Amino acid sequence: MNHSLSIWLVLLAAVAGANLPFLNQRWLGVIPRASAKSLGIHLLELVIWYFLVGALGLALERSAGQIAPQGWEFYATTAALFLTLAFPGFVYRYLFKRRG
Repeated sequence: MNHSLSIWLVLLAAVAGANLPFLNQRWLGVIPRASAKSLGIHLLELVIWYFLVGALGLALERSAGQIAPQGWEFYATTAALFLTLAFPGFVYRYLFKRRG
């Protein structure tokens, strides 16, 4: 897999993983739940998806060659980017007024 395809794969996984907790009521988008998820559950899922997408990025970087060392700045930046990518799903779930 070339580097450009790896980057696009991680970006698409980040967009999907950041919005998936807010777009459905299933646990991690797969396991059905009997009741609706609270904001705390949504945020917990968001953190889990952050680490899953990070693991995908790490695996793709490992397959491409040597892994570059990252400090706290890298994780702070990627977490902020992940939260930014989650904004459309959050707006849809909590701020969008549904008519009906």
